[in-house]
Amino acid sequence: MTDEAHNATEMGRRAMLRASGAAVVTGLVAGTVADAAAATGDAGSMSAAERNEAPLGARLQGVQHFGLTVQNMERAYQFYTEVLGGTEVFRHGDFKGDGVQNTLLADQEIEANARGVNPRTIGVPDLRSGAQRLDVRFIQFDNMVLELLQYREADQPMGSAKSFAEPVEHMSPAFPRMMHICFHVRDDVDFNKFIADLEAESARRGMTQVRANRTVRVMTEADRKAAPRSANTNRVTEAPSDGWELIYCKGPEGEQLEFVKALGPVKKRFSEALAKRQQTVTR
Repeated sequence: MTDEAHNATEMGRRAMLRASGAAVVTGLVAGTVADAAAATGDAGSMSAAERNEAPLGARLQGVQHFGLTVQNMERAYQFYTEVLGGTEVFRHGDFKGDGVQNTLLADQEIEANARGVNPRTIGVPDLRSGAQRLDVRFIQFDNMVLELLQYREADQPMGSAKSFAEPVEHMSPAFPRMMHICFHVRDDVDFNKFIADLEAESARRGMTQVRANRTVRVMTEADRKAAPRSANTNRVTEAPSDGWELIYCKGPEGEQLEFVKALGPVKKRFSEALAKRQQTVTR
């Protein structure tokens, strides 16, 4: 294959993955604005003075981004850009100093002091002195921005595979405060094939942590791999969730991911709710 043909194929593949990699957060932004408008009247016509006295919801304009702290910045970046097709907005790094420490970590330092322990023992880096540093990268999807963060030792390069703190391994989504990122798969995509291709592409890049669950019971990794492709999709048929197609999947950092399609009745419910909220904003 010529370089030109390869580049064209790669661009087409990335465009397809980018299109299928938008997160399910559309209703969050619209809902926040609409709730504010409902509580305060026409939020768009407020003066600055009125807005500053309005309910808190009227002072927001939606969700700006979700953040994910990673162990290996380059691995996570490759997954969310090259595999799932996100686009980098910008990156910034080497953050350190008293202001950064106070802004991000004061609560944990207070907790360490209350326990009478060194903050490092509960996973608190020392950005104040610069012994550790913080790097960030922002990645844009169609309707969501993802921020990757890495806390690293100062002697480690940006994009290092070594984080300051050890990752918590094998986290169950049942733990309180555990979060997940949900990506919205397009209606006409074969969900079973999408999951198979996601695992294959990730494995090709050495991202063996990217493993999707199956809808049939499996007891070993060999069982999971041997499960039929039809077990890649959980199709919900009971109202009010009828129309969901979904699967849970671990990402390259061990983070919890979800991939969904919203079809039929459940798609209609979300669409109607969004339209109703948008009408509230514009009336």
